[in-house]
Amino acid sequence: MNTNSFQRRHIGPNKKEQEKMLATIKANNLEQLIDETVPNNILLKKPLDLEPAMSEYQYLAHIKALSEKNKVFKSYIGLGYNEAIVPSVIQRNILENPGWYTAYTPYQAEIAQGRLEALLNYQTMICDLTGMELANASLLDESTAAAEAMALLYDVRERAKKKAGANKFFVSDEILPQTLSLLQTRSTPIGIELVVGNHEDFNFGDEFFGAILQYPGKFGQIFDYEKFVAKANDNNIKIAVAADILSLVQLKAPGEFGASVVVGTTQRFGIPLGYGGPHAAYFATKEAYKRSIPGRIIGVTKDTDGKRALRMALQTREQHIKRERATSNICTAQVLLAVMAGMYAVYHGKDGLEFIANNVHNHTKSLANTLENLGFKQLNAAYFDTILIEVEAEKLRTVAEAKSINFNYVDANHVSISINETIDSTSLRAIISCFEEAFNIENKKIAETTEILPKNVQRNTSFLENEVFNTYQSETDMMRYIKKLERKDLALNHSMISLGSCTMKLNAASEMLPLSNPQWGNIHPFVPLNQAEGYQEILKNLEHQLNIITGFAGTSLQPNSGAQGEFAGLMTIRAYHQSNNDAHRNICLIPASAHGTNPASAVMAGMKVVVTKTDERGNIDVEDLREKAILHKDNLAALMVTYPSTHGVFESAIQEITQLIHDNGGQVYMDGANMNAQVGLTNPATIGADVCHLNLHKTFAIPHGGGGPGVGPICVAPQLVPFLPSNPIIKTGGESPISAISAAPWGSALVCLISYGYITMLGAKGLTDSTKMAILNANYIKERLGEHYSTLYTGEKGRAAHEMIIDCRDFKQNGIEVVDIAKRLMDYGFHSPTVSFPVGGTMMIEPTESESIAELDRFCDAMISIREEIKNATKEDANNPLKNAPHTQEMLTSDDWQLPYSRKQAAFPLEYIADNKFWPTVRRVDDAFGDRNLICSCNPIEDYM
Repeated sequence: MNTNSFQRRHIGPNKKEQEKMLATIKANNLEQLIDETVPNNILLKKPLDLEPAMSEYQYLAHIKALSEKNKVFKSYIGLGYNEAIVPSVIQRNILENPGWYTAYTPYQAEIAQGRLEALLNYQTMICDLTGMELANASLLDESTAAAEAMALLYDVRERAKKKAGANKFFVSDEILPQTLSLLQTRSTPIGIELVVGNHEDFNFGDEFFGAILQYPGKFGQIFDYEKFVAKANDNNIKIAVAADILSLVQLKAPGEFGASVVVGTTQRFGIPLGYGGPHAAYFATKEAYKRSIPGRIIGVTKDTDGKRALRMALQTREQHIKRERATSNICTAQVLLAVMAGMYAVYHGKDGLEFIANNVHNHTKSLANTLENLGFKQLNAAYFDTILIEVEAEKLRTVAEAKSINFNYVDANHVSISINETIDSTSLRAIISCFEEAFNIENKKIAETTEILPKNVQRNTSFLENEVFNTYQSETDMMRYIKKLERKDLALNHSMISLGSCTMKLNAASEMLPLSNPQWGNIHPFVPLNQAEGYQEILKNLEHQLNIITGFAGTSLQPNSGAQGEFAGLMTIRAYHQSNNDAHRNICLIPASAHGTNPASAVMAGMKVVVTKTDERGNIDVEDLREKAILHKDNLAALMVTYPSTHGVFESAIQEITQLIHDNGGQVYMDGANMNAQVGLTNPATIGADVCHLNLHKTFAIPHGGGGPGVGPICVAPQLVPFLPSNPIIKTGGESPISAISAAPWGSALVCLISYGYITMLGAKGLTDSTKMAILNANYIKERLGEHYSTLYTGEKGRAAHEMIIDCRDFKQNGIEVVDIAKRLMDYGFHSPTVSFPVGGTMMIEPTESESIAELDRFCDAMISIREEIKNATKEDANNPLKNAPHTQEMLTSDDWQLPYSRKQAAFPLEYIADNKFWPTVRRVDDAFGDRNLICSCNPIEDYM
């Protein structure tokens, strides 16, 4: 065995196992399987033109050498990003722990109680600090959260406002520049008119439905917004506030002065800068808006025994239910980062956060007073951590950069300086020395501090009084608390997670290790490019690799989720049509089988959705598509298509379909959710697409992190390259770029290292072999389950792609629903495949290339055993192992056992389970109770006394 081969470590089945699997599916070799699966006319004619694969050892040396090209300065730039200290206990036990980073979105609540509790802590922290009633479990970044706030306020306009056509949204000129750019991107397609100006001059006209304020302002000034918000509310204008999370420890909570929505980022609560992300944004609002809030909410409910249990609340708001009526296309959160930020608050508690905030604020005051004593004018009347200095900027910059220090150079005569948690007397002295040296001023001592916050903006409400924030302040206690929660969650370090459409493959340790290196972690996204040469080299290389893999001409890494990628792709198509004087093209054709984010994204991009039919085999109905493309040819903007299809099939008519769209003036957007079946075999350019997004958190090995982070870059054909998105501070994108899609220039740059490592260590052959093995593994499962479950859709030669759908609808005659199978799988030690998507009453199974034959067989044995249990179930008697699943340890060890089957049948139905038993910690959760009694934060401390 070649121990230097990363491919050998990444791909589960070895050569002997592959031969056994091929024999099982009646294929002579892998080539035959691929020929029977992928249409011949779209197969690539030559291998991917990528650099030879590196070994893990070579790659780690390579990535270290690249990291040393980055210059890690002390950055006091601010603008929504501040260096933070990641507590080591959180870094080691969460960020670097596959028990946390490989878990899936907690749709199966009974085996996700640990991260659900961590997210409930996060939501409680946000509600406490913002003074709001309800918070979600995170969004993508502060700027996209602000755009979601605008969309929510537009959606919840009162009847009179809607009737009057109120469509103006006021944006304070204190807003962060990247947030303004995002608001511009999101407002125009849906008919919202932005009005940017000074909030003190705002006229509160009837044509306005909402406004957004920055708190503190972009250069640090703290305004008292109370009267502004009161007057706005009197005029039915609802206010969103973008607030710095650490400042809220000292400043009056926006909920206290009447805000309707509060957004921001929790990056400075122990999350690395990472050249822009990933970071968990927060979104808090009033309970009255719970049906319109974007993203996910964690709620408290009870299980079958009446015990407290947690779950994702209000799940019917998801896009696959509302589709084009959804108010947001968000389907990803930043769970791993939200967990870390929540744990930062748990570890430090209220007293610790107050100490950190006081330290930051006092050092800022010392700096301001010292600089004023040196003769410089400080312009902010009230501030928390950021001061604005009148100074000759270029003179200061030369000296500061020579000392490895970054400030924010506002213009030729103004510099802002944002102080962060890492500040101490030495680093403060270094900042002051920049001014002394640049302007040849005699050294003076650091000045005393004075009170700078007016009483009416100071915080006057308590926060973090709950027991969880007052218990784990020692590292021993914190380590055990994190482990306690981890034990409640099933992740990839326990067993296969065979989720169709989600591609839960190996997230290799060598891909993950660089994330802990401060040479990657401590780079501010707005540093000069010459300080980020290592990042620039990797990002350019990754863009090139993705161009080769997709067959396209250009890539933008900016979108920081798959849904953002969808939106970005459609916005480039929109810009392309506008450049051709075809702005009227606004019809988007979407097959009925498409993922629910597709129609939501199309509406956000200002398009009208026309749904096309699928045939009895689950393929696009070409004749129906032809009819609708011709009908709308004068206004056709795009087709959104997933390939292979959402039903797990390579449709042979795909080139005919894409040509049909082009013939009628449209562009083709390909959803990249199923790229794990394409890489190295075919590509979006070959099938005739013009743009695709890629889920780096699926095909390209970024771990799901319990529901995020994700990265959704777009790759585009030559005609769309000019329109790739830019950033208002660091230029990115094409020659005629659309405005920003995400806050940071390269989105969640830090985790792009993972995908770069994945591609670099696999190389062309490894990538292609991975795709082939994903297809082999899926067809092996299909064959093994064939006598027990019917596969809903297959290709023309009877093969599945990298995933397959089993039909469970007939089991209703035994009183069994597909959800019962999902819950019963927990007793067998497995997370359920995807339930009831894209077809109700089915399961979509995707094993990936990373799983060995032993694990595939365990899963198949579990499914076959469950099928036998279904045979013995009846509609009349619901007291069976499926309906009672999952079975907890508490049930099994109870003196009382009244069930008509044995304890062994309940918990150890197959022999392998005893060797590695996973115990769900709650019984089946009551979803309806949780929605009727919505509780989305921790109980107050009085409940524990």
